Amino acid sequence: MKHLRNGLILTCMLSTITGASTFAAPPMSTATTTKVEALPVSTSDAGYGSIPTNIQQKITGISFTKKTPVKMSDLSYVRVRYIGFDNKAHTGELIVHKKLAKDVFEIFEELYQKRYPIEQVNLIDEYKGSDELSMKANNSSAFNTRAIAGKKTMSNHSYGIAIDINPLQNPHVVGSKVSPASAKAYANRKVARKGMIMKGDACYNAFKKRGWSWGGEWKSSKDYQHFEKKIK
Repeated sequence: MKHLRNGLILTCMLSTITGASTFAAPPMSTATTTKVEALPVSTSDAGYGSIPTNIQQKITGISFTKKTPVKMSDLSYVRVRYIGFDNKAHTGELIVHKKLAKDVFEIFEELYQKRYPIEQVNLIDEYKGSDELSMKANNSSAFNTRAIAGKKTMSNHSYGIAIDINPLQNPHVVGSKVSPASAKAYANRKVARKGMIMKGDACYNAFKKRGWSWGGEWKSSKDYQHFEKKIK
């Protein structure tokens, strides 16, 4: 189990998760404690660690398959806090490569502190492993064993090293094709709207300063929802 570096280590067991492992709690500085305590979701609801047994069972055969290029032990389960489009505090869950778990936890905690709007954060398994269904629901997700759309090459999501944020407001645009199709209005990036990721905003900065790349800066296409990071 990895703990954050500021020396403040809180441990908790998530009572709602059978077989859950111990989680690393977020760092709390004097400057942010008051703001966090003013929100209804406490730090004990968030953290990261090995994937609990019941979650392993849930994802097996859906997002985790025989084609998955990494082992279950290479992945981590991350519970995050976020501010929804309803302006209320929520908790969500993600699975990412264990080498990126701390990064992802810190990114979402930073966005939570800054009240950056994210509509929902659920495992892709809630949508039968369908990227299309997840995008239509505007669900932010990470790990999922699948090929890149229209290709045979495995997506970086299959390795747990990619995350999609607010896919309806941040579609994948290739020429005139927009995915999801219901997000065509957001292909125009000239006017910033709620949930849209824009260069220099809080979401962009939280990922970029930790070494992640953004699909919105690709040349051949624009995947505005997509962040990824190479691991060693």
